[in-house]
Amino acid sequence: MYKLILADDEEDVREGLLDLIDWESIGYQIVDTAENGREAVDLIEKHVPDVVVTDIQMPFMDGLKLTEWIRQTHPATKVIILTGYEQFEYAQRAIQLDVNEYVLKPFSSEELAEVLRKVKLQIDGELEARKNVQLLTEHYKRNLPVLQRLFLSSLVSRPLSQQEIVEKCRGYNLQLQGEAYVTSIIRIDRAIRLAEGIGPGSNQKLVNKLSLRETDDQQLQLFAVLNIVTEMIREHSRDQAFIHHDDVVLLSVYDDPGAEQAVNSTLKWLEEIRFSVERFLKLSVTVGVGTARSSLSDSYYSYKEAMHALDYRLVLGGNKLIYIGDVESPGDSVFVFDELKEQELIRCLKVGSDDELRLLLEQMFGSLIDCRKSLHDFQLRLLVMLTAVIKAANDIHIDFEKLLGEGGGFIGQIFRFTHVDEARAWFTELCLKLKQMISSRRQTSYHQLVQQAKDYIMDKYSEQDISINKVCAHLHISTGYFSNIFKKETKLTFVNYLQNIRMEEAKNLLATTDMKSFEIAERVGFSDPNYFSFCFRKKYGLSPKDYRNGAQTV
Repeated sequence: MYKLILADDEEDVREGLLDLIDWESIGYQIVDTAENGREAVDLIEKHVPDVVVTDIQMPFMDGLKLTEWIRQTHPATKVIILTGYEQFEYAQRAIQLDVNEYVLKPFSSEELAEVLRKVKLQIDGELEARKNVQLLTEHYKRNLPVLQRLFLSSLVSRPLSQQEIVEKCRGYNLQLQGEAYVTSIIRIDRAIRLAEGIGPGSNQKLVNKLSLRETDDQQLQLFAVLNIVTEMIREHSRDQAFIHHDDVVLLSVYDDPGAEQAVNSTLKWLEEIRFSVERFLKLSVTVGVGTARSSLSDSYYSYKEAMHALDYRLVLGGNKLIYIGDVESPGDSVFVFDELKEQELIRCLKVGSDDELRLLLEQMFGSLIDCRKSLHDFQLRLLVMLTAVIKAANDIHIDFEKLLGEGGGFIGQIFRFTHVDEARAWFTELCLKLKQMISSRRQTSYHQLVQQAKDYIMDKYSEQDISINKVCAHLHISTGYFSNIFKKETKLTFVNYLQNIRMEEAKNLLATTDMKSFEIAERVGFSDPNYFSFCFRKKYGLSPKDYRNGAQTV
């Protein structure tokens, strides 16, 4: 059933159409009727119908102006215009407004029903077209493995922001949440023909399928290695293996944040993988292993370390595991706080949740600890992180010394820390406090903005041309931004709030003055006294005259 609103100022026409047409049989449900264009606007906002049937000539707002409003605010809604022969010139304007159909008066109920059937077919066709989105979704699902591999490749190709990683993982259905990440690279050395026979427990199906003893096809070898790795990590659902630059890359995900334990577990798995590749595929591989990282966004750096570890193959030989921590000093590890990290921290301070901010700080301090630098180096790197926090405070003109409270001197504070846990607690508390101040200042700004709008409305409500655009021009903000804030603060749309102000003032004038109804209408901003009376009756249930009589008898 499609929702339909019928707008016509003649009551007998509305009732006749309601009675003479079997609306359900032609696929429609009448959700409401309107006796003028402005009432139709309110009902359309309330019901958001699929179809509006409207007469051209109506009080307060005619059918063409109503259609123009519909096209601007609800472009998907179909419009059927009812017009007489003498109004035929209006039909040309209706065509310009992209009216879906128009019916010439006088018309029979069957003629209108036939037009409605035609419009229904149009809507059916559009809905059918939307179903193609489902086909696209299915196509997306079929290609999801490819999209996942592309994302994983980008993860080790360049630093990605935490926000982008979260969005891509959600969109590509990847479960990569963890507390420690190790990136490894498995590189084929050469094809080795070992024993011709296949021993018990060998992966006979895989060997027969790929015929690796009969081909030197490097891509087949690469996919064969990937298949072995994928099978062996199947029980570790979050681990990911993929091909990148003619290597097989393994991303290992751990819940235990301990870097040493994560690396040891990875090395154990990789040795089993290396042995299986040699046994089943008759291939020699060398594996480079990076350090454990506390953030998925740092996988790029772990990958670079694994690549560097592979360079030692020239010295140490192939067919073995090479962990970067074994061949280079742990002190060579670098704490990275680049532009992406800085932007992520500032974003969390301004619009993130408390939990999101805490998680990011845990990751940053985890990475800082992993560097195993001297106390002096630790303090300098903490100062770099603090600079980003100061920048966020300055952006909204918060006095940083005031933020610190008594005993400011934040630079001196940094160099008084003797333990990482003490520094982490201080820095986290500082960031949470700044985040709360930013949120509080934003909320205060909302209140002030809405109050300024209310003051402007109270000052200008009597002007007939007052509009949301004028209010926003006065406040120097966009209408979309203002509409959201105003409705959130007042629980009313701008139009409803303005209408309430005008109606309350009209009540007051009716009760306390001898002004005529048309004078009061003009005083409160209505250009049409009849429309003023219509709105007053609709809100209070009686006419302005009856309200005045009732008020005077009290």
